[in-house]
Amino acid sequence: MAEPLRISWPRLRDRLDTLGAVGATGDGGCARLALTDADREGRDLVVSWMRDLGLRVDVDRIGNVTGTWPADSTEPPVLTGSHIDTVRTGGIYDGNLGVLAGLEAVETIIASGVPLRRPVAVAFFTNEEGSRFAPDMFGSLVFVGGLALEEALDTVGVDGAVVGDELERIGYVGSLPVPGRPPAAFVELHIEQGPVLEAEGVDIGAVTGVQGISWQEVTVTGQSNHAGTTPMAHRHDPAFVAGSVAVFVRDLAGRMGPPQVATVGRIELHPNLVNVVPARATFTVDLRNTSEAALQEAEAELAAHLDALAEAEGVTVERRSLARFAPVAFDPAMVDRVERVATGHGRSVRRMPSGAGHDAQMLARVCPTAMVFTPSVDGISHNPAELTHDRDLEAGANVLLDVLLELVTADSVP
Repeated sequence: MAEPLRISWPRLRDRLDTLGAVGATGDGGCARLALTDADREGRDLVVSWMRDLGLRVDVDRIGNVTGTWPADSTEPPVLTGSHIDTVRTGGIYDGNLGVLAGLEAVETIIASGVPLRRPVAVAFFTNEEGSRFAPDMFGSLVFVGGLALEEALDTVGVDGAVVGDELERIGYVGSLPVPGRPPAAFVELHIEQGPVLEAEGVDIGAVTGVQGISWQEVTVTGQSNHAGTTPMAHRHDPAFVAGSVAVFVRDLAGRMGPPQVATVGRIELHPNLVNVVPARATFTVDLRNTSEAALQEAEAELAAHLDALAEAEGVTVERRSLARFAPVAFDPAMVDRVERVATGHGRSVRRMPSGAGHDAQMLARVCPTAMVFTPSVDGISHNPAELTHDRDLEAGANVLLDVLLELVTADSVP
């Protein structure tokens, strides 16, 4: 009986470390914000590995990159991958594991010589994090037609940069049109970025779907005044409103209960001086839930609270949507496949939703999609301390490999 195919762990480990050194922050973390020089260096490195394997490398108009085997194939491939951009205080596994384990799986399939019924491909998508340009899952959203190319190219980042200009500058304006042709299927390997798998002692997560996400930017305009001479009853204080909202959404999540989560992630005050009541506060609110109805309820409660605060404090409130994605359920047959393959490897498996957004939730609009989770130590991510043990990385990569093998050799997909 032939030995089962397995990835080369030393090779995958080396690639993770090599990519992790691009944009290294000196504390074990990475800073490769989308379309920066560090992102270009990371892209060039991964593309060089794709070309070393003889993959056909294609780049589309929003800078998404795909490496396909066989290089002369024309049929829709079974696609894997993720992203290589990071947040400013990122780790070396978020996104990168999915791309590099996907590359490793493709290399293992090529070396095996197994006959393929359909092509296999690995991709990395532009600006998944949304840290520099909103919204997140930016490139995959354009790929599936959820965001018009012209609007995407005109997007202005938090630093004033424009997506189209930055793509041109780093040399990643491709020729493939978007929306792109849907793949036959999509499978994404990712660290959990949460504490559930480790806390329960489970090896693999078979992801059932992704929470709905609502990002809002709120701008509150009041009256700047002297902090010592302005009585409290005479203030129109945007900072008070921002603080009240931070407390309110925390209480809201507690009242609604899991899986509702709520975060005020960024607060900017103007003029931001110790002895001045601010004139303006700009802050973000991130609401997430697996239920669309519950997410809408949370949004409505936040809106009512903001209206009440505006009247009571005598300020004006403007709201702007940065991102709004409904909850996504993955293809049941694909989820079953991940669970079955992982169990066949002798791994414990938990079906679970994802609390974070992923490119897979966009691809689910156009093709059968699934995700594989590996445990995150202490549930830490978006942090230089982000860690997944080598044994778990290897186990997840081998589950990904066998899922891809089944999909590229099966009579039909999924």
